[in-house]
Amino acid sequence: SVASTAPVESTANSKIVNQNQLTTLVAPQKNDTIYVTNFFATWCPPCQKELAAVESKLWPEFKDNANFKLLVIGRDHTNEELKTYNTKKNFTFPLYADKGRVVFDSFASSTIPRSYLIDKNGKVIHISIGFNDTEFSELMQKIEEAIK
Repeated sequence: SVASTAPVESTANSKIVNQNQLTTLVAPQKNDTIYVTNFFATWCPPCQKELAAVESKLWPEFKDNANFKLLVIGRDHTNEELKTYNTKKNFTFPLYADKGRVVFDSFASSTIPRSYLIDKNGKVIHISIGFNDTEFSELMQKIEEAIK
């Protein structure tokens, strides 16, 4: 049901979603939606660069598209940790807690930041590991192609 995946309000701008709700959100589904699933940690410098790029470039570009969903997942973080983190960062996209790496472990065993682009058929069509501007531009281009 829609109620089971409703985000929990954290700050004026962002939302934190609890873990059992997250598991429902990341389950591959065939629909008209493409997903970018990003894993990060608050202590990871490359993750901070990537999330800054998400905030300044990716989120403004695609957030209003009904066929686009962004899942930014704090690997091994709690809701409270993400709320505290986002009071400093003020990201406007939702943050999702993954304490115990339940969701992360279903995608990978190590290395963040890590992003997956999942197409309308529920298939992973692009993976980026680490962060650099070239890789991020490529992700943006792949989203643009997949969303059509």
